[in-house]
Amino acid sequence: MAIVSNDLVAKAEDIADQILRYKSVLPTIARLCLISTFLEDGLRMWFQWNEQKDYMDMSWGCGKFLATVFVLINLVGQIGGCVMVLGRFKVPIACGILFFIVILQTFAYSILWDLQFSFRSLALIGALLLVLAESRVESRSLFAGVPSLGDNKPKNYLQLTGRVLIAFMFITLLRFEVSFLQIVQDILGSVLMVLVTIGYKTKLSALILVMLLSLLNIYHNAWWTIPTHRPLRDFLKYDFFQTLSVIGGLLMIVSLGPGGVSMDEHKKKW
Repeated sequence: MAIVSNDLVAKAEDIADQILRYKSVLPTIARLCLISTFLEDGLRMWFQWNEQKDYMDMSWGCGKFLATVFVLINLVGQIGGCVMVLGRFKVPIACGILFFIVILQTFAYSILWDLQFSFRSLALIGALLLVLAESRVESRSLFAGVPSLGDNKPKNYLQLTGRVLIAFMFITLLRFEVSFLQIVQDILGSVLMVLVTIGYKTKLSALILVMLLSLLNIYHNAWWTIPTHRPLRDFLKYDFFQTLSVIGGLLMIVSLGPGGVSMDEHKKKW
């Protein structure tokens, strides 16, 4: 039984390696997915300028001026940060701006104590940390001929923290329903997420999770099928792009690997 299981895993890893041959485009796809929720929210600030401004004024009683400043910061910060990430321009600064937006919205929309929203915010921060880790890899590649003094520990810890934080998104997707398919889905997803978090069979586990989350996202969050006048459309759209960002983070893990702080890396030393 163990031999059959190992053969299946080996075949699955071979398929994953075939996909990884397109590694030159994988980081770009990962970045595009990752920044999608910020880009969508930034465009929403533009197209719903008055509604967003009035909402903040009513929620906080802060006046028109501060409400306008809040919407403007979100619009410029998110769209500008997304353009910088996609263009690989000053990526650490771009990630810092997007990180600030996540924190700002967490407090502004009073979602700090809502576990589902808080976990998703942590997952977004984890995805941004993986972008930072990738930028460190790119910056080192510019100096490929310069001798390196040991491992790139900051990059390794960024990857570890990113993997751990992304796990929070999957927690929000668990559905405690009494049905065989749902139970199998929850167990399979949980096992894969644990493997990604500890860094064991990381690329294969992350790739399977990408496929699983993509199917679930299209099935559960099909916002394009809801009429524009229904509030449900906005809720599903929010969930869709947030999940897409975490899929981008998982694709970044597939591209970068687990990093130095992982079981996969320690296996090489055994």
